[in-house]
Amino acid sequence: MLSIRFNRLAMAVAAATSLVLSGPLAAQTPDHPTDTAQFPSAHDLRTMTRAGSYLAARHASVERDAKSAAAFYRSALRTDPKNNELLDRAFISSLAEGEIADAVKLADRILTIDKSNRVARLVIGVHNLKLKKYAAARKNINQSVRGPITDLVATLLSGWADYGAGDVKQAVANIDKLTGPEWYPIFKDLHSGMLLDLAGREKDAGVRLERAYKLDDSALRVADAYARWLSRNKGDAAALAVYESFDKKLARHPLILEGIKETKAGKKLPQLVSSPQTGAAEALYGIGASLTRRGGEDLALVYLQLALYLAPNQPMALLSLADLYESVKKPEMAIGAYQRVPADSPLKRNAQIQLATNLDAVDRSDEAIKILKDVTEQDPKDLEAIMALGNIERGHKKFADCAKTYAKGIDVIAEAKDKPNWVYYYFRGICEERSKNWDKAEVDMKKALEIQPEQPHVLNYLGYSWIDRGLNLDEAMKMIKRAVDQRPDDGYIVDSLGWAYYRIGNYEEAVKTLERAINLKPEDPTVNDHLGDAYWRVGRTLEAKFQWAHARDLKPEPDELPKIEAKIENGLPADETPAAASADKKKQDGKGG
Repeated sequence: MLSIRFNRLAMAVAAATSLVLSGPLAAQTPDHPTDTAQFPSAHDLRTMTRAGSYLAARHASVERDAKSAAAFYRSALRTDPKNNELLDRAFISSLAEGEIADAVKLADRILTIDKSNRVARLVIGVHNLKLKKYAAARKNINQSVRGPITDLVATLLSGWADYGAGDVKQAVANIDKLTGPEWYPIFKDLHSGMLLDLAGREKDAGVRLERAYKLDDSALRVADAYARWLSRNKGDAAALAVYESFDKKLARHPLILEGIKETKAGKKLPQLVSSPQTGAAEALYGIGASLTRRGGEDLALVYLQLALYLAPNQPMALLSLADLYESVKKPEMAIGAYQRVPADSPLKRNAQIQLATNLDAVDRSDEAIKILKDVTEQDPKDLEAIMALGNIERGHKKFADCAKTYAKGIDVIAEAKDKPNWVYYYFRGICEERSKNWDKAEVDMKKALEIQPEQPHVLNYLGYSWIDRGLNLDEAMKMIKRAVDQRPDDGYIVDSLGWAYYRIGNYEEAVKTLERAINLKPEDPTVNDHLGDAYWRVGRTLEAKFQWAHARDLKPEPDELPKIEAKIENGLPADETPAAASADKKKQDGKGG
């Protein structure tokens, strides 16, 4: 993946160079010498470098590769330091990458040109806050406002700067004065409460935190902050009630479980934040995380990076940043964020599980499996880690391994006397079937249907498997049709129905159904192969060979490729009984369910 990226960047640089060289220099030939040098001048080299860096930076920006974009824009800026567009782009890219020290220097340069640049003001203000220059922080932050979100951010950050300067009254008054959308109050009360709590005004803090809690008792940071205040001011029972109430709404969140454990141990829990810097980071993280969930990734990235500048090890901000990278399909960047989560954080386990998932996404599956095995060894009852490990093993066709892994999950559920979960039986059934343990697989599939009777993926897999083995044909066909009724746009399930028709010799219906599956999954080699077989059986031999050729070019499973090539060469034998197609279930191995 990295090599692809750099190849693309190299192509962009090459394109820029060819544009620069398209003038007289490029026209020189041995037959037509000129008086000019045979090599670019210093000016030409600077132009080439600038153009190449600029195009590479633009490409990196489109790819959401902030690290490369920042490096290339800064490189271009060094060759053309008076170019304001490059200055602005280098600044934003450095900010998005989290290179805040570089962003601060660039922001200073921007403000000498445009004193009203709001983002530059915000960055300088946050930098001032980090350095405890609270008056300067307040001045710059207050000049960064522009709309509902930035107004709220600026007001909360300015409030923490006021607190840092020793003016608690002014801080709370300015936060209270802010008016805006209906979602403002919970942020205002939470931060006023945390600020007052840190200032030693416990009673006033309790009023604010209770008010925030009543506005939304399912907000994690609100519930945690309020429970912490209760543990120090109202006793363990009151704090425990808040934590346990939250646990009923969102079970087993690590921070809540940690709060319950600490409270039951009789500990008085400290404030959620410990300084103006961590308070400001909490504001930036909270709003940044909200923006990530609402499609505002670019602004969210800025806020999360600034939060981590103020509080580099803030686990929630790191997890939100990683989640943002996942949402824009950047697993390499998510990996870096997950790796930064402190080892002593209750959230480290979550980070490790997600880290493994992202490592697997960039073809580092051995590392991913090792991490998940370590997690499950530390806690053999960790169902989330067990499921993640089983899924990665299944995705890489380690079927004997994943059958054992899912079995551990089934044992944990049984021991805890929890309600059985159909997914574990379904996935274990797949792994058993692919390990050629059909009797065990069938038992698991039936158990999954007993728990979830109309689950379409289970109906599809069991029905398909029965037909493939010539068993229970009528019931199997009904099951697959019920699956298709529920998921008419699922190309894999529609393909199963088409292949079921093929297996029972209804070739005309197979063609109709498989053509529909092709429209839904045109790039799947198995679906194309199936349609080719069906075409051949109804006498459409040219179309059959076209579909087989397409299947061949779509990189089918290695053991299927020779079969497809043989069909392209020779067609299907007139007396052929379609072979068992267990390999066809590739689609369910890693993608079904």
